[in-house]
Amino acid sequence: MPYKEKKIEKLYYSIGEVAKMFDVNTSLIRFWEKEFDVIKPKKNKKGNRLFTKPDIENFYLIFHLVKDRGMTLKGAKKKLKENKEDTINNFEVIHSLQKIKEMLLEIKENL
Repeated sequence: MPYKEKKIEKLYYSIGEVAKMFDVNTSLIRFWEKEFDVIKPKKNKKGNRLFTKPDIENFYLIFHLVKDRGMTLKGAKKKLKENKEDTINNFEVIHSLQKIKEMLLEIKENL
């Protein structure tokens, strides 16, 4: 059995890396940080924002609500406050279905 290296997970991500993940400007990341209290980046001595894995997961959730589902910022805040668990579950289901779709399309191409 061939050896597979584990993908190394970073503890902290810079604002530029986060912006690149979502293909948005860094100004939008800063704006969402101010608007949503679930995002709390650490700051180093120079004042640079360092985002953790939970921050990234919250960004995915916010991005899904605002960009994919077309909710307003006010609506997204309300949704996260009222029933965050339900929103997370819905997001995970959608994400899983997208992965399955990609896998099935890849199988179809290989046939």
